[in-house]
Amino acid sequence: MAQDAWHTFEADQVVQRLQTSAQGLSTKAARQRLAEYGPNRMPEKQKRSAIMVLLTQFSDFMIVVLLLAAVVSGLVGEPQDTVAILVIVLLNAIIGAVQELRAEHAVAALRQMSAPDAHVKRDGQSVTLAAAELVPGDVVVLQAGDIVPADLRLLQVEQMLTDESALTGESTPVNKMANVIAETDLPPGDRLNIGFKGSLVTRGSGIGVVVATGLNTEIGRIAELLQTEAGVRTPLQQRLTRFGRYLSLAVLAICIVVFTAGLLQDQPLILMFLTAVSLAVAAIPEALPAVITISLALGARKLANHKALVRNLPAVETLGSVTYICTDKTGTLTLNRMHVELYVLSDAKLSSLAAPDADMSAAELGQAMALNNDIADKDGEPAGEATELALYEAALMAGYDKAFLQQAQPRLAVVPFDSRRKRMTTLHPSADGVVAYVKGAPENLLPRCRCSLHQGRSTTFDPGAILTEASHLAEEGYRVLAFAKRGLPALPEPLEADPIEQELTFLGLVALIDPPRPEVPQAVADCLTAGITPVMITGDHPGTAMAIARRLGIATQDDTLLSGDALATLSDEEFERSVEHFRVYARVTPKQKLRIVRALQQAGEFVAMTGDGVNDAPALKRAGIGVAMGQKGTDVAREASDMILLDDDFATIVRAVRAGRSIFDNIRKFIKDTMSSNSGEIWTLFLAPFLGLPIPLLPIHILWINLVTDGLPGLAFSAEPAERGIMSRPPRPPQENIFAHGMWQHILWVGLFIAGISLAAMAWAMARGVSYWQTVVFTVLTVSQLFHSLAVRSETESLFRIGLFSNLPMLGAVTVTLFMQLAVIYVPALNAVFYTQPLPLFDLTVCLLLSSLVLFVVEIEKWLVRRGLIYQAGSS
Repeated sequence: MAQDAWHTFEADQVVQRLQTSAQGLSTKAARQRLAEYGPNRMPEKQKRSAIMVLLTQFSDFMIVVLLLAAVVSGLVGEPQDTVAILVIVLLNAIIGAVQELRAEHAVAALRQMSAPDAHVKRDGQSVTLAAAELVPGDVVVLQAGDIVPADLRLLQVEQMLTDESALTGESTPVNKMANVIAETDLPPGDRLNIGFKGSLVTRGSGIGVVVATGLNTEIGRIAELLQTEAGVRTPLQQRLTRFGRYLSLAVLAICIVVFTAGLLQDQPLILMFLTAVSLAVAAIPEALPAVITISLALGARKLANHKALVRNLPAVETLGSVTYICTDKTGTLTLNRMHVELYVLSDAKLSSLAAPDADMSAAELGQAMALNNDIADKDGEPAGEATELALYEAALMAGYDKAFLQQAQPRLAVVPFDSRRKRMTTLHPSADGVVAYVKGAPENLLPRCRCSLHQGRSTTFDPGAILTEASHLAEEGYRVLAFAKRGLPALPEPLEADPIEQELTFLGLVALIDPPRPEVPQAVADCLTAGITPVMITGDHPGTAMAIARRLGIATQDDTLLSGDALATLSDEEFERSVEHFRVYARVTPKQKLRIVRALQQAGEFVAMTGDGVNDAPALKRAGIGVAMGQKGTDVAREASDMILLDDDFATIVRAVRAGRSIFDNIRKFIKDTMSSNSGEIWTLFLAPFLGLPIPLLPIHILWINLVTDGLPGLAFSAEPAERGIMSRPPRPPQENIFAHGMWQHILWVGLFIAGISLAAMAWAMARGVSYWQTVVFTVLTVSQLFHSLAVRSETESLFRIGLFSNLPMLGAVTVTLFMQLAVIYVPALNAVFYTQPLPLFDLTVCLLLSSLVLFVVEIEKWLVRRGLIYQAGSS
């Protein structure tokens, strides 16, 4: 049963259309409707078993290549490589499976949000039922503190306020009404006569008739979006998939060439087959998934120390690619707590009632703020509606304590707030009889004022000027209340609002706002410096949204705001053309949040979405990375997210972006290192026959080099500190090739250089007629790769500038690997296994000096890069 139009019907029409009455449904009718509409809860989607989810992880192309490498390793008698590869593949499959199960947890959290019980009229009697048993047509009674159990068309309300911030993003409780609303196409936040499932009644009471249950409610629609909305693959996953495809094709081609060249040299068929197969295994960087997993895990641990909990490991790296951060306003950029920021008296503006220039007029205003509210003590803490709590706290900070004032001026009577008058009046004893303190909307209260206070005395004033000031404040995003008073000789009988609320003395305007978090402006500035565009998406009022955005630096005076209504009139094509021009969106629905994220993604942007409400959950899931708030966020938002800010600090995102960029840099460095090393091995084996040299290495030599140079040194890249200026460069384009910025050129020429010095050493040894020539080329090829690992620790900075000791794990890994290579050369038991011979000291020294040349030529390359002579931006 569609619910969008229920707010346009009169109460009696709603009752008639639902075939119910003010006394509620009969038990029989309710049972029939339960069978027709189903229970009032989110139906569970058909679940795949954990085993099926795990098995789907093995369809990734890079994983298939690694599995083939494992089989080949087993065939050539290297079971340790087979075991290592299989462990790595299984670990990554488990991580992927855990990722895919998150959506089910998000829907489960939505289900938990539903009210467990509801007070309903059935057969003319008030009964308490499980919320799941509610059906359209049920009449529900609501009291302060209740969670609304279904979407209701309100029939009666008594000063009823509901907190819908988790659903709409509106920071202040919404004043509900029972009157009809003529406009048909309204967002949830403007349907004031509808109570939404999952919202909280903060004050007053009401009666409503159920118009939607289960998936037909606003929360139900979000649950459907979550179940159907697929997440997007991270940039790293996309790049590695392409990398795996290209690599496997290149390796296959090279192996065929090497195998054929060996046969043309009359090499034994079995030897050349094993050599080609060993080369294939060596060329596949099987340590890459392990390096990525360890890098991400270390990054996640660092972020946890900064109050950011990573739920999805790839999210750590993903932050480095973010080009847009779409952030919710309430609770993310702001404190989600109303705060008094400004006072406007008839003759002055004050930031505090306790300011040195505050006079007796300010004292009267402070007293009115303290006494004219319904804040009560609850477990030793003040409790009540958010706006009144802000007024109470502001008065208390200025020295006006309600508890103390009430001892001399207890409340005698109250004329409660209602949506028609938009005023509230409390009456207290005074020296001259009774004083009435009145607060309300400026446009409703100011016309009833005849004078104002100045230096404690009544004086004439211009209501029009004060009203204009109130309008300006409202445009700047403030919620503005006016305060006034009136002296009476005695308590009026009968107690009626209209006779009391006239001939008033204006005391002042109070401007409240949900203030920005103090750390956010700097975080926004850091985002802009890093080339990341922050965008505010909120369900809140356009004026408030734009004012906060300008205050934070998200928007300038020239930027325009797009409302949900205006967005609804744009076609997808029109919106996609203009989406990058908007910085602020207001009064948007959950579906529109999704639409904004999708449009940015269509424009080639990589989007992070931050938020804390139920209304944010689908967009959190759709975005490249979803960031939820941990303290004030809902379970739904947290379960749909990739990362949770435990301290709700927007600035933590900037630290996370820095970590993400550093992690991707380190993964790139590992790929550059291992592929350059593999390139050296391939060129050595490929060029030797064309130079008239025998096959330089045996299969076991190739596998050993692959094991020791990709192993410990490769893993040590994950500990490399972030490069200087990492947050001053623009984000990586998500479509950018992983080999961009000169990497493929580096892999090619370094591979040729390593092959050149290795073959030169081989030719030098053979020319001298020594029997250990193969050990010479084996040693140069291994050690030169260790020097290369040190050289590529930074993309641009010299190793001598960053220092050997800035990455101790790398220094240790290179040292241990060097000693392992020496053991293979000089330990007799290993000579038999690896077909090596001990090298004389002179030959070993020559091998080490030749190998070190790699470090110096890469340093020359980096010197040229720093001067902009090679690998300019855009090279690929």
